[in-house]
Amino acid sequence: MNGSPRDDVIARGRRTVVRRKRMADATDEYTWRRDEELAHFDASNPTRIPFPDYQRNWSFDMRFTDTAGRSFAVEEETGRHIGNIMYYNNDAARQEAEIGISIGRRDCWAQGYGSDAVAALVAYLFRTTELRRLYLHTLDWNERAYRSFQKAGFAQCGTSWRNGKTFLVMEVRREWMSAPPAERGVPA
Repeated sequence: MNGSPRDDVIARGRRTVVRRKRMADATDEYTWRRDEELAHFDASNPTRIPFPDYQRNWSFDMRFTDTAGRSFAVEEETGRHIGNIMYYNNDAARQEAEIGISIGRRDCWAQGYGSDAVAALVAYLFRTTELRRLYLHTLDWNERAYRSFQKAGFAQCGTSWRNGKTFLVMEVRREWMSAPPAERGVPA
């Protein structure tokens, strides 16, 4: 690990810390990537590769991260790694990027950690980059995720389809950050 754990923190929410990933995170992530239910919420397939192969790939990805996006760990109040959050598809010309989050620990679901981490990452990106718009895709049946993203300031702006699944597209814009929720179509 480079620097101290304090140097790893990129954003703080009220209940979460968003930090750079550490090699020790690979074990948690492997467990979460193998989980059938988490894969279902992520519209993906669970990983089936052995842990040593996963760890080798994970280590390579961690060292040679694509500058068009970054993946971070999410910790709760006690410092426990509970999930991951990322931004990707960074389009400098359009000044926008896509974000995604997964809370891997079931005992942390439906407790506000996701919306807190998303709001912290949004504030960080708008403060430190030229991005003007952040967007995401969430499965149309995932009401809990939809409400969580609304709570973090996102509003629905469309739908998309991929691999036979319908996704709600949600966005948040830099200029909305100073507007009251009702003026941007977000319930108070």
